Amino acid sequence: MMESRVQQLIKKLEHLPSGRLSEVEDFIDFLSQKDREHHMRKDFAQGAEAPFQKVWDNDDDSVYDKL
Repeated sequence: MMESRVQQLIKKLEHLPSGRLSEVEDFIDFLSQKDREHHMRKDFAQGAEAPFQKVWDNDDDSVYDKL
């Protein structure tokens, strides 16, 4: 299924003027960067959970747990 989708995209690319191919490449790079940044943010958030959990889970702040 994925392979046929890729082949369809390749056929469309073959019909684009060469000037447009650089725009397509830029857009692909943009999407790839966006995905990498998303994964980095997710990894950083997960890495910070344990240290923050120690700060958030305490008797002094337990009153906020009921809000």
